[in-house]
Amino acid sequence: MAATRNPGLIKNFGASGAIPAYRIVKLTTGTGSSDDLVTVAVAATDALFGVTNELSVATGERVDVVLGGIAPVVYGGTVTRGAWLTSDDQGRAIAATDDAQQLIGRATLSGVVSDIGAVLISHAVNRIA
Repeated sequence: MAATRNPGLIKNFGASGAIPAYRIVKLTTGTGSSDDLVTVAVAATDALFGVTNELSVATGERVDVVLGGIAPVVYGGTVTRGAWLTSDDQGRAIAATDDAQQLIGRATLSGVVSDIGAVLISHAVNRIA
């Protein structure tokens, strides 16, 4: 059976916007001095931080974020197992293509748009193109 979940590190953060389940997130700042907020990543150049768990949350709610290990993630396009992944404009995982994209990790499952695939989290900046 293919590996779809084996989280190594999960931390809890506040949501600075609505966040669907299994989405790539980035750190954000809110009002005051809060350093524990995340929001959906909306570009391959965002500083990708982790992947949310199975619960969708509204603004102001708490959300668990997988920061290491293997995490389920929604695919935003065709993904081949082993491909480096980045984020589309909805926090879905897509195959990295361009130099200087932020990477969340490598796909452990092949799939297509809207599939819940899996990513082995390994943060990096794309230097493969």
